[in-house]
Amino acid sequence: MIKFKKKVQFYFKKIFQLVFILIYGSIKYERNGIISNNIIKKKIENIISDIKGSKNYFSYKIKNGRVYTDYVEHVAIIDGNTLVNEASYQQVSGELKNAEENIVLTKGTSRIKKKINGRVLSLVQGASGNKNYLHWVFDILPKIKLCSEHYPLKEIDFFYAPSLQNFQKQTLSILDIDENKILNSDTNRHIEARELIVVDHPWYHKGFILNEVEFLPTWIIHWLRDIYLKCAKQFENNEKIYIDRTESEFKHCQIQNDNEVFNFLKEKGFSKYRTGELSFFEQIYLFNNAKFIIGAHGAAFANLAFCEPNTNIIEIKPSTHPNNVNKRISQINNLNYRLIKTKELDENQKKFGDIYLPVKELEQCITNFS
Repeated sequence: MIKFKKKVQFYFKKIFQLVFILIYGSIKYERNGIISNNIIKKKIENIISDIKGSKNYFSYKIKNGRVYTDYVEHVAIIDGNTLVNEASYQQVSGELKNAEENIVLTKGTSRIKKKINGRVLSLVQGASGNKNYLHWVFDILPKIKLCSEHYPLKEIDFFYAPSLQNFQKQTLSILDIDENKILNSDTNRHIEARELIVVDHPWYHKGFILNEVEFLPTWIIHWLRDIYLKCAKQFENNEKIYIDRTESEFKHCQIQNDNEVFNFLKEKGFSKYRTGELSFFEQIYLFNNAKFIIGAHGAAFANLAFCEPNTNIIEIKPSTHPNNVNKRISQINNLNYRLIKTKELDENQKKFGDIYLPVKELEQCITNFS
């Protein structure tokens, strides 16, 4: 019975895709890149990455351009019925792929197309750009800055982005982007704009995303500080903070003996904070005024961008976790960064989190700052 249902679902999807290919046509791939007069590609001269081997940044303006997103791994930028290779995005199983592997080339654009009579900036990049705090701050917001180098934000009619959470709305409000200008990519997975604007990714150009994020360009951190530090919202807080990650829906980077760790830290004068319970502006204030920050690897550490020089940082993560973005932010902001790598646990032990942190190891790390 299960096999029969799967067969029915398979053939239904095929028929569904075929119908949309008949309506909107097949999408073609051209190896020679941009060859259309509908596309204006311009180099962004005033923003340069300080990462060795990094590419130049470009903007792309496409007359009657289309965007199709599967909301998870693929974003297709389309001119007529041709994929715009340089502007499209394919992150499959965490690895950036060539445009030849974009899903629309085999499955078409299987969503009703919505026509937009205006200039639209595309801010979609799959699941990582939807709700993730770190990727919103370091991927999506810098795209807005890149766009503004050629196209003033007041001349953008719509911003094509996921359904916004409160922290995302707060970040956009400082850039004078009205919520009414957000074109929801959750409900409009296929659009055609009178003018479509796309910019290159600020830092991700090859390989696996968890490996590449450690090569974050300095300009992103400096720009975020210039724009948002002045918006910090003061509240009563401790200068010695422990990040409580138990609010996360994810099981990775959870400390099994969290109560034991915090009881130890409380005796050292630390207070516990759940950043998800704070506004974006309160998070800026918390990190900017902190003297000592300890916690398991997670999106909250994106706020290291707002720390003052010489802030003491202890990040805790499993030895197998490859993401070194917080070390990179600490280098840019001249923070006193330490990393505790915990031993790999077997699968049975990971039911309550993949980190077990011996308190003596944490105590030794704190002592090393003295």
